[in-house]
Amino acid sequence: MTNAPVDDLDTTLRAVGDIVAGIRDDQWQAATPCSLWSVRDVTNHLALGNKLFAGLLAGKPGYPLDPDDADALGDDPAGSYRRHATDIVTAFRRPGALEQVIEAPVGAIPGIAAVQLRTVEDLVHGWDLATATSQRVDYPDDIVERALAFTRDQLASMEASEDGPFAPPQPHPDDAPPIDRLVALLGRRPLG
Repeated sequence: MTNAPVDDLDTTLRAVGDIVAGIRDDQWQAATPCSLWSVRDVTNHLALGNKLFAGLLAGKPGYPLDPDDADALGDDPAGSYRRHATDIVTAFRRPGALEQVIEAPVGAIPGIAAVQLRTVEDLVHGWDLATATSQRVDYPDDIVERALAFTRDQLASMEASEDGPFAPPQPHPDDAPPIDRLVALLGRRPLG
C-alpha cells in the first residue's frame, strides 16, 4: 500500500505545528470556532488525539480512550504537539499499519481510514487555531482536496448536530478554496 496518506498527514501536522508555534502566550485562552473550546483546548485535543492513535497503532493495552481527561501539552504546547505529531507519523509508517484494524474512539477502523481521519482532524482544527489566533493556513490544496473527498465519502453521512462532533454543513461558494469547502462541510463558517 502506498504511503501517500501518511505523507499527507505528515505535511498537515508540520503545517499545524507551525500554527501552534505561532500562538502567542496571550492567545491560549482565546475562543475558537469550536464552541466551548479555547485555543489551548483545541491544541490539546489534537495532541492527545495524535498520542492516542500512536498508542492504539502500537497495540498498547488499556490505552485511554477518553481524550478529554488528560493534558497532552504540559508547559511546552508547541514542543508537545510536534512530539506527538512525530510519534503518530512514525506509527503510521510502520509496515502493516495502514492495514491494521484498531479500536478507535469512533469504533474499529482500518489504519488507512485512521490516517485519513487524523489528517481531516488536524486540517480542520488547525484552521480553527489559525482563525482564532489571526494566522494564515498554508495547506497544499491537493491534500485538502483528498481530505475533502474522504470527508464527503466517510464522514458527511454522520448526523450533524450543534452538540455533536460536527455542526450542520455551512454554505460556501462552489469555487471557494479547498480548506473553506472542507471547514464548511464540517460546520464552520469560512472567512474567505
